[in-house]
Amino acid sequence: MVEVFLRPANLAEALDALAGAGPETRLVAGGTDLMVELGRGVKPASRLIDLTALEDELRFVTTRPGALTFGALTTHNDVLEGEAFRQAALPLVQACAEVGAPQIRARGTIAGNLVTASPANDTITALVALEAEVELAGRDGRRRLAVEHFCTGFRATALRPGELVRAITVRSLGPARRGIFLKLGLRRAQAIAVVNVAIVLEFEGATVTAARIALGCVGPTILRAKTAEALLIGRPLDRAIGTAAAAAAATDAVPIDDIRGSAGYRRTTIAALVERALERIADGTESAGLPADPVLLETPNARYAVEPFSGIVVATINGRRRHLADVAGLSLLDALRDRAGLTGAKEGCAEGECGACTVWLDGRAVMSCLVPAPQAHGATVTTIEGLAGEDLHPVQQAFIDYGAVQCGFCIPGMIMAGAKLIDEFTAPSSDEIRTAISGNICRCTGYAKIVAAIEAAAVGEEVDERVEVGA
Repeated sequence: MVEVFLRPANLAEALDALAGAGPETRLVAGGTDLMVELGRGVKPASRLIDLTALEDELRFVTTRPGALTFGALTTHNDVLEGEAFRQAALPLVQACAEVGAPQIRARGTIAGNLVTASPANDTITALVALEAEVELAGRDGRRRLAVEHFCTGFRATALRPGELVRAITVRSLGPARRGIFLKLGLRRAQAIAVVNVAIVLEFEGATVTAARIALGCVGPTILRAKTAEALLIGRPLDRAIGTAAAAAAATDAVPIDDIRGSAGYRRTTIAALVERALERIADGTESAGLPADPVLLETPNARYAVEPFSGIVVATINGRRRHLADVAGLSLLDALRDRAGLTGAKEGCAEGECGACTVWLDGRAVMSCLVPAPQAHGATVTTIEGLAGEDLHPVQQAFIDYGAVQCGFCIPGMIMAGAKLIDEFTAPSSDEIRTAISGNICRCTGYAKIVAAIEAAAVGEEVDERVEVGA
């Protein structure tokens, strides 16, 4: 149970708070992994140090010849929308696009994904392929370590007591250095990888001069397919060598059987993904399918509130200043429901899987079950109760007109996601709508009317008589 919540104002204060801390103290930024772990009793903590007020020091992107560096508070959305990342680190962009759902990507950080150190975490595979280094900071100074050596075992890292991740640097891609990330999950969104693969190749003319093939979900850490890498070097990248390298990659892996797939299935999948990835690099289609304007579900340049926290959350909720006491150990969802009396947001999973708890926090659509309540201090929060003005919000009205409400349990989260989407896109496509609600599960399985309602709300259409309202 979290009893103490600290919000340092700068990096020096954060390192002072972390110095000498034991396992009962944990850092929190996006919270998308941490809140799940706390809920499951994994690595329990009684003291949290919140880093979100450090955006000026830890949320940045810098480039120099041959390298791109970004701060520890860089989110998956920052990577998705940043042109510098698309030019220098395409596999990382593709990996971020596969993480969770928009509400997760809006808050989750690359550094947090790395520190969790699960071999199923998509961004770590991309970072290994990109020869990333992590910069670690403590009160005694800073040190750098290859990401490949930072993850020392299953959910274990080389972080020393009192250290935190300050920044991550990747070697930049370019005309002679190209890469790709591919993943197999059991569904299109919110899916833990069965297998993921990231490949970076360097060329001199048509000949491969260097190769890095990183495999996720096939061992306790991200593995390098070094036999496959050796086969590629010194040869042109044609179909025959791609097939041979793919077969070699499957033998390099040491996967286990688990609920998502057997070891044999994973080896077969590795071979297929590696071969497909090499074909796309050879064809120059590495970035195919990546949208130019990704769905973010956040206001441009959204930033978190930075007011010091002293025990009582003071936030603007639905346009009204509210004071919420005794919330240090609560999620924002629980604080809204139990302290503020706003029960529109629902708890369906408490793990960021269903989206029923979606609200807006400082311009971002978020899963409120994954937000520590004290992070709302000084923030602006909008829930389903505050979405309407004198009239219903267009998305709310469209849900009524198109019979999209159904049982109603998931609808507050669906509407909050849909309303944020039409703030972002004036005329979203059906694919963009589906992406926007990919983190929201409808237990009645009535997605067709939900998509139609959001589409109609975006363009201001009246109900389409072809829709069987109420059916």
